[in-house]
Amino acid sequence: MRERQAAQSAGRDREFEAFVAGAAGRLLHTATLLTAETPADNPRARRLLTLALAHTYACWNRLRGEDPYDHTRRYLATHFARTAWHRYGGLGRARPQPGSVLAALAPQERLILVLRLYEGVAEEQAAALLGMPVERVRAICDRATAIVLHPPRGPAPAVTGASAKAVAS
Repeated sequence: MRERQAAQSAGRDREFEAFVAGAAGRLLHTATLLTAETPADNPRARRLLTLALAHTYACWNRLRGEDPYDHTRRYLATHFARTAWHRYGGLGRARPQPGSVLAALAPQERLILVLRLYEGVAEEQAAALLGMPVERVRAICDRATAIVLHPPRGPAPAVTGASAKAVAS
């Protein structure tokens, strides 16, 4: 009996290791996009991925035909949303690294943009996952896409003494 359980456990571990070997890179990239960290310096993304993979491993025997990648991605997204809510008092502005392309977006905008555009999750699925209306997901995704494609300009440069004289003449 114990030998059979040990063999089943070893098989389970091999299956999970194969899943991680195939999916961890993409999931880490997803987590890095969510946290708006740079790929070279992404400790929050690595922690987020570790928690998601640990959760998937704990549920591995109960998945029964469910896509483990989808399961892990759902946990990654919901855990990110929950921690962003608690850490920043809502899904408002976080403090991402300034060099990130997604740094101008609020965590909720990043989450929806990454799910929709990078992961290819349908609006309906993203709305169900996040517990919001489809129209809200669409509006947030459109706004986030516009911000990324057309970032707001910074303030105009200050007029100094020499340039003020040149403008006046």
